[in-house]
Amino acid sequence: MSDLLSVFLHLLLLFKLVVPVTFRHHRYDDLVRTLYKVQNECPSVTRVYSIGRSVEGRHLYVLEFSDRPGIHEPLEPEVKYVANMHGNEALGRELMLQLSEFLCEEFRNRNQRIVRLIQDTRIHILPSMNPDGYEVAAAQGPNKLGYLVGRNNANGVDLNRNFPDLNTYIYYNEKSGGPNHHLPLPDNWKSQVEPETRAVIRWMHSFNFVLSANLHGGAVVANYPYDRSFEHPVRGVRRPANTPTPDDKLFRKLAKIYSYAHGWMYQGWNCGDYFPDGIINGASWYSLSKGMQDFNYLHTNCFDITLELSCNKFPPQEELQREWLGNREALIQFLEEVHQGIKGMVLDENYNNLANAVISVSGINHDVTSGDHGDYFRLLLPGTYTVTAKAPGFDPQTETVTVGPAEPTLVNFYLKRSISQVSSVGRAPSRRHGVGAKAQPQAARKKEMEMRQLQRGPA
Repeated sequence: MSDLLSVFLHLLLLFKLVVPVTFRHHRYDDLVRTLYKVQNECPSVTRVYSIGRSVEGRHLYVLEFSDRPGIHEPLEPEVKYVANMHGNEALGRELMLQLSEFLCEEFRNRNQRIVRLIQDTRIHILPSMNPDGYEVAAAQGPNKLGYLVGRNNANGVDLNRNFPDLNTYIYYNEKSGGPNHHLPLPDNWKSQVEPETRAVIRWMHSFNFVLSANLHGGAVVANYPYDRSFEHPVRGVRRPANTPTPDDKLFRKLAKIYSYAHGWMYQGWNCGDYFPDGIINGASWYSLSKGMQDFNYLHTNCFDITLELSCNKFPPQEELQREWLGNREALIQFLEEVHQGIKGMVLDENYNNLANAVISVSGINHDVTSGDHGDYFRLLLPGTYTVTAKAPGFDPQTETVTVGPAEPTLVNFYLKRSISQVSSVGRAPSRRHGVGAKAQPQAARKKEMEMRQLQRGPA
């Protein structure tokens, strides 16, 4: 009898381990408890932190997964998911909580795919960018959900129409010449945006994000930039028109990765709409100004797409399990896509890290920059590319690179200080991180003294 009891208890324990998390909607307090529950269950690979507060004072909490939480490891890419920026679009919020618990559980179960993902990637999950709007939408009850109630934040502002407009500048620069990346913000940008938007922009400034997706509802399609049409407005409205970025082929591939890993998105027919392959260029669907997707691409190193995941913006609880099963593999595959293209370090001749070095790919009019630690990440499709790294005061370096279909190709750059910089009596401010000028080899210092002597002429 004791043996039977032992077997029963063992089966009960196994059942307890594999029982799925509760599929229900989480109000703000429930969301916070769930994030800290995941952190308590996986303390070695998670961290909960706040990027700011909403209009009504709710924290915008992020759950981080990493083998070294809170630390950027050089050459390890940063990726983010953002959900619920429209408060009434609730599915993304619930999927992010499900994903968080899934990553923790599978890591504890030593699922090698998930273990490797967490060891090689720093993942940031923001389940709700608009917690105030969500509370308004959720308070209506399941049978009284108005289509737009709770969409905006507590100030009545649509957060996906609230980012600084950089499209106007990039369209002008593409025609007339000018920067193709990291477009500057207006001096008064902080006063033009909502607290939630401001918090997310500061978050973007704090991490060198490489890949991102923001989760919405109301359709089923993977939407990629640009979101704003080139077309001139007619009576204040811009007509839809395909408006590709310089990385259009890459964005299409990223969108297809999600669509074809999704349970039904790839079929195209959803919610009364048809999208071939389950993807669409945002501006060819409808033109959207001041959106987060385009802002990521134009102001940071991050490639961001928009995932519309459900016909019903606030699906009933009984549909949540089906939606999770339909999205689970796609959410994981999209995270894995950050490990493609090229990456490496940008260093000077003394192996000091060079931050903000510009990485250019011939034939693609969009550059990226190295981060504070001197590491850079450039997503690319398989192929052969000519890549150049440059930084003020240094000679540029160009390499021919072949990118395969699997792991990213490691390409380090070692930039030499330009002759004009070396011979300059008044040294330009250094952009290096790490060892200072005193650590230059003796020969390099001697050479610099000789150049200065030549500049002065005979004594």
